[in-house]
Amino acid sequence: MKAENDLRQYCLNRPDRLNRITRTARTDRASGAPPDPLPTTLQGFAMTEQPADHSDHSASAPRTPSTPQTVRWTTPPTDGGERLDGRSVALVSADRVLTGKRGQTEGSLEVLGGADDAGARAAGRGGAILVRGREILAAGTAAELEGRLSELVPDVDPREVVRLDLPGATLMPGLIETHDHLPTSGTDVEYPDYGPHEVARLTLNAARAARELLSEGVTSVQSLGARHYVDVALRDAVDAGELRGPRIVASGPQITTTGGHAHHAGGAADSVDEIRRQVRRHHLMGVDTIKTMATGGFTTGGSAPWFAQFTVEELRVMFDEAHRLGKWTAAHAHGVQGIERAVRAGVDYVAHASFVSEAGRTEFDPRLADEMANAGVYVDCTIVAGLPGFIASDSSYAPPARLLWEHGVRIVAGHDAGIPGSPQRAYVGGLQALEEVGLPRNEVLLAATSRAAAGIGRAGVAGVLAAGFEADFIAVAGDPRQDLSVLHNLRLVAARGREFRPDRVEGLPAREAPAEPIGPAVTLAEWRERSVRLARHPEV
Repeated sequence: MKAENDLRQYCLNRPDRLNRITRTARTDRASGAPPDPLPTTLQGFAMTEQPADHSDHSASAPRTPSTPQTVRWTTPPTDGGERLDGRSVALVSADRVLTGKRGQTEGSLEVLGGADDAGARAAGRGGAILVRGREILAAGTAAELEGRLSELVPDVDPREVVRLDLPGATLMPGLIETHDHLPTSGTDVEYPDYGPHEVARLTLNAARAARELLSEGVTSVQSLGARHYVDVALRDAVDAGELRGPRIVASGPQITTTGGHAHHAGGAADSVDEIRRQVRRHHLMGVDTIKTMATGGFTTGGSAPWFAQFTVEELRVMFDEAHRLGKWTAAHAHGVQGIERAVRAGVDYVAHASFVSEAGRTEFDPRLADEMANAGVYVDCTIVAGLPGFIASDSSYAPPARLLWEHGVRIVAGHDAGIPGSPQRAYVGGLQALEEVGLPRNEVLLAATSRAAAGIGRAGVAGVLAAGFEADFIAVAGDPRQDLSVLHNLRLVAARGREFRPDRVEGLPAREAPAEPIGPAVTLAEWRERSVRLARHPEV
């Protein structure tokens, strides 16, 4: 009976195992190993399942052995072509592993292993991680982990460990998008009129965006604004394994003022009591992050990004209530006044920090930068793929990512993804742009992995390849420390230990700086023109 119970548990835990044990032999396609043996207690039960015995046996009646029956499937299980199933023990190796930690020398990254040729890989000098299900058990060289298998997984026959070697590749933590709007259309019209089907279409948009991000190697994303809490529903579906997507940190609708930036999302609040009510409503709906619009924005008519929308007291009530409920906090803030108020009120994360002034230009404040660094806030300067070209044509609006970093501010990779001009598939282009505006390449890699994980409230969970972290990782052909463009060349994407086969991604041509103002430049141009008109009017 013990063996029968073991077989049932073995197959319940791993449906694919039952398919495996009905075969007489199997060759592991990743390693060329011989057919995997069954655990000792299951030998003799291969290709059979013991039927339940419901007869009434008396003490004197001898037990008659039941006849083994071949398992029959209506639809047999398949692996979908995935080399990592998110359940098994797997040893994944490559030329090197970037762990997501800093190296021992200033400006460097920790690297495990180093095998640039077949001989070095054969000697086990490449980097590797050992994964069990969705958890990383260890990281080191391939030879080291091979030698520790009996210690790390004493209950697993080493011959049953899945082995996946990726020569010429670098293993690294999965990328992280800290600032996304999943439900948007992905077109030049952020929110088309979907009529009575709005909730359904926004949910479908979000599911599409999640797959697009994962196809780019993004394994975690913070959603910073979603109508109808569709990001919460999508998060739950991904967590349950019903849909494939990155880990989602959901915020629901942004909390703003009546008529304020993004008021269309449905999160308006105009008093301390209304602010508390909104935070509690968001908590009831299951959000992870409370996101507020501390200033106006560029894309809402009648909203100016350099003006604050809430007082320090209102923001403090909002963030204190959010923290009391165990939520992360984030603030959209462009202008100095709004940034300052959010930081002093205790926010965890600031989006944009463009330091844009009423004059319609970036005016960096080093004193405020030091205050941000001392407070330990995380900042995404929303350096999107096309921004360096815009700055080259008009440097008056230039989010100061490099200057903030020099003052010790924790810069993370966030792109306001999903809004017009910043599609999800432009993620790697945004990292290249962040390097182009002055952030060192290794800092960009940290901003996209381990620091980004901390920046979305997932420190100790994601962003690092080390024991105890979740198995979110990618493999890229080449070494991103030498060239960030290799991040486009994915050899493997694994989210929570399970491989994801990327979808086809439409190409995205580089955008030239436009001759006429578009997007934020329209608002800036209008306010500059207004200032010029005011200046030339006579004193009367």
